[in-house]
Amino acid sequence: MGEIIQGRARTANARNDIVTGGIVLAATVMFVGTGGQLLSSTIAMLSGVGGGADRTLTIALLLNIALILFGWRRYRDLSNEVDERAAAEQRAQSLAIRDPLTGFYNRRALTEHGSALITRAFRRQKAVALLMLDLDHFKNVNDVHGHAVGDSLLRSVAAEIATIMPPSALTARLGGDEFACIFAFDHSHPDVVERVSQAVVSRLSQPFDVDGVHVHISVSCGIARSESDCNDVDSLMRRADIAMYAAKHQGRNRHSWFDASMERELHARNELEDGMRRGIPLGQFVPFYEQQIDLTTGRLHGFEMLARWEHPTRGLVSPEIFIPIAEETGMIADLSMAVMRQAFVEARNWDTSLTLSVNISPIQLKDPWLAQKIVKLLTETGFPATRLEVEITESSLFENLALAQSIVGSLKNQGIKLALDDFGTGYSSLAHLRALPFDRIKIDKSFVTSILDNPDSAAIVNAIAKLGDSLNLPVTAEGIEDAAIEERLRQLGCHKGQGWYYGKPMPVAATRTLLAERNLLPNARVTPVVVEAPIVAEIDGGGVAYEPLRRSA
Repeated sequence: MGEIIQGRARTANARNDIVTGGIVLAATVMFVGTGGQLLSSTIAMLSGVGGGADRTLTIALLLNIALILFGWRRYRDLSNEVDERAAAEQRAQSLAIRDPLTGFYNRRALTEHGSALITRAFRRQKAVALLMLDLDHFKNVNDVHGHAVGDSLLRSVAAEIATIMPPSALTARLGGDEFACIFAFDHSHPDVVERVSQAVVSRLSQPFDVDGVHVHISVSCGIARSESDCNDVDSLMRRADIAMYAAKHQGRNRHSWFDASMERELHARNELEDGMRRGIPLGQFVPFYEQQIDLTTGRLHGFEMLARWEHPTRGLVSPEIFIPIAEETGMIADLSMAVMRQAFVEARNWDTSLTLSVNISPIQLKDPWLAQKIVKLLTETGFPATRLEVEITESSLFENLALAQSIVGSLKNQGIKLALDDFGTGYSSLAHLRALPFDRIKIDKSFVTSILDNPDSAAIVNAIAKLGDSLNLPVTAEGIEDAAIEERLRQLGCHKGQGWYYGKPMPVAATRTLLAERNLLPNARVTPVVVEAPIVAEIDGGGVAYEPLRRSA
């Protein structure tokens, strides 16, 4: 439509130019004719021969002069209009292919010009590399210093990238803080690509002085090279993008070459994510229960609820596989609430002396309505708040301690107990034990399992046990695997323990059987169910392999 309008405008302007030109030409011819006659009459009058210039001829001459002046002015205006139109068209063309902030190509232009570069490179028997660059922590710059500083930083980054890239390279800003660069190189010298990538990573990790502000960022760089099955811009960009995210997962501030295993892992992860989105509302995520034992009396004190995925074809999927995906995609809240609801309904039928512990993800702790959601679940299921213990990892408290205090306070007001989970593995701070009303400390299993072999682990466990005793906080030890570890923990003053020494996490049916055998399941008839050890999913060669869950009645 725009081209049609421009075409009509050009046609109209052309007509106007013809009309104006015709008027000027006619005025000029008339000026020559009338001017000649008037000049002859004037000369005759001065010589005393004639009677002077004709009045009509004089008026005609003046009109011709006016028309010529009008034509000249119109010509000047048209010339200026043509120049302005040409400049506007040039700006529009530039905006169509260039990023206005950095002057780099945009995505569309990179695809067009990159295809031409690939064609030329292949004719000269060259290979092509595409670098995908994503700035790390750029959002923090915008949040802290404002978008004006962020834009200035992007211009500075673009200037550094342009300086490092080979002269023949094409550079583009794809949007936000993402850049792409494509250039040709010799098949036998891939080290050239390596040096360029490392130079970019090294330079962008150095501080920038932007508008008087000192800022620090870094970059994650993904690299893809042309192959027989990857010989166009879109394929190179897709592979480089996969490699770039691999670099981010490896710790950022680095470069990573694309490998086929990355694509397999991505497909496997996407399959898991799709399966999770379908499985949560279908109830495929279920609670398993790990026993918590009173180390003084040996009595069953309660259970910790652990989420498991009973996949319809892959069997039992370990939380080490699906929890990170749930946290990255934001599904963790729905997943957690769905499993907690099932656990609350089941646990309300247990003996009233038994407690239930549930883990809260750091992502959930960012939700200001978390406490209300948990209390709502308790109300709907009828599970007593006094029998619930919520476990929070210490590392999750650092992002927003004030919000954590608000959530914890709301939970405590309902009678819910709180445990500081994985104590000693995160950013331990005694201030958190003082600022938040915890009821229990849990020692991470990495210290407990090595307590007999590693003097450092034994010293840490001993210190935490004494800390809990001095603060009047009971201590629970995770990861008890044998009687010797149990006895050692008992000597150190740990009050409660859990681990495979007491049995692996059990599904609902096996838990009911255990409780019925110990008379801890009032007014319930349970059919004994033997459940074999759950098989945990494992990663092998970039894929995900699963062994089905086996049950026998």
